[in-house]
Formats: sequence, C-alpha cells, structure tokens
Amino acid sequence: MIVALLNQKGGVGKTTLALNLAGTWANRGMRVTLIDADPQGSALDWSQQRSREGLARAFGVVGLARDTLHREAPELARDADMIVIDGPPRAASLMRSALLAADLVLIPVQPSPLDGWASAEMLALVAEARIYRPELVARFVLNRCGARTVLARETAETLADHDPPVLAATLGQRIAFAVAAQSGRLVSELDDAAPAAREIAALADAIERLSIGRAA
Repeated sequence: MIVALLNQKGGVGKTTLALNLAGTWANRGMRVTLIDADPQGSALDWSQQRSREGLARAFGVVGLARDTLHREAPELARDADMIVIDGPPRAASLMRSALLAADLVLIPVQPSPLDGWASAEMLALVAEARIYRPELVARFVLNRCGARTVLARETAETLADHDPPVLAATLGQRIAFAVAAQSGRLVSELDDAAPAAREIAALADAIERLSIGRAA
C-alpha cells in the first residue's frame, strides 16, 4: 500500500506524521520504505541524525523529489508492505505525481480556518487525480489539536461533511514530536505509553482498517 501525506500548506506536520507512521508499521513487522519527496529533505535529515546518534535503522528512507514519482514508487512497492510518501508543499508537479502514485492520500490539517481555506487547492488536485485514478482514497487528519478545544471540535464537525471525510483518530499538540525529531527518534522510542505514541498507533490502526476495507 502506498500512503502519501500531502498538503499545499507547509507546517502542518506531514514529515512528523510520515516518519512516525513508518516507524509504527516497521515495529509491527512490516517492510517499510519512506520516500522523501520534499526538496527540503527533512526526512532524510532525520535519518542522518538517527545514524549520528548511533541508532539502528528503523526503515528505509529514499530521496525522490521528482515528478517521476508515480512511475518509481510502484517499483519500490514491490519489495515493501508499506510505502509512505512525505510530500512537498507548493510544488504542483511533484504533488500531482505523488497523487498518481498513492493508494491513500492523508491531508494533515490543523484546527484553524486558515488550514481549511488552504486545503481547497489540495482538494482540487485530488479531484484532478481521480480522473486518472478513480480508486484513490483520501482522508483529512486533524493534527496539533489543543486538548478539548472548541476550535478542534468545530473543525472536525465541519470536515465530517466533506469529501474526503476526516479520520476519527486525531493528534494533539505534543512537544514529544519535536523532541523525538531532533534526535532522530520516533515518539514511541521516547515512551511508547505516552499520549503521542498512543495517538500515532491509533492513526496507524485507522489507516490499516481503511486498507482492509479496500481489499474487501
């Protein structure tokens, strides 16, 4: 399965989610490759930091910020159970290529009206990709939600009426994500019982259920 995390807006947590989802699936015994399709190369930087820290490789990380991604990702998928694409912001050709490569597109958004408005362009690209890939599945993921805030609840309720809908699994504003990233670690490696690790595990479960539903 090829899962792409995409949003035209930067700073919504695509790389953080991509890395921690890939790590969760690798820890569950799956063969996982993460494709860093962002020219900034943040996932590759994380992998290098992990190596400098002397930590074992969690999963493969490949830099592939090219608009041939839709042809190259399926080749990589032949030797993997899960491919996770960390997509670029504001790069339409790369975004289109990632959409054509993916089975499932996750669109991370924060509980803010600005994020909702910025998603309109992303949704137009999803609709365009479905002309060629009508089976493409897309879901919003609410990220960096303040605990029990009215804004987060209202955003979730608004997105519930959308196509694509929002996943029930949401993620909070957790400093653990930044602490883990700085040292080339996953949040589960800091504390696998902490809220951040539990939220990532719940998100991975929700995605796997989507995968099972599609297979059925």
